[in-house]
Amino acid sequence: MTPRRCILAVLAAVCVLLLLCSHGAPVSPTGPQLLLCQSHERCGDQFYDPRQDCCYDDAVVPLGRTQKCGNCTFRVCFEQCCPWLVNRPRESFVVKVKGHSCYSAPSSDDRVCSR
Repeated sequence: MTPRRCILAVLAAVCVLLLLCSHGAPVSPTGPQLLLCQSHERCGDQFYDPRQDCCYDDAVVPLGRTQKCGNCTFRVCFEQCCPWLVNRPRESFVVKVKGHSCYSAPSSDDRVCSR
């Protein structure tokens, strides 16, 4: 392949990608198909848009989903409910930011919740 043809092939590929990822008229996928340039994550056997949903207990749930943790409510996409292990192991829980270990030292972001 000559250098000129190689350059033309690269330019053609860039043009195709630009067309596929352009923000022209919206096209909604039907069924399980996804757009090539759409950001997506996988949850079990489902895909989801992380700007709208998250994966919680192998299910796709909306970002605003809440659940009870003792007498508190926590946001399942951003927080986690942990058993409180110090002094009263069966009487209370602590809500921690997701990604922090349930066994890490308490922080100012934690919320203690009674049963």
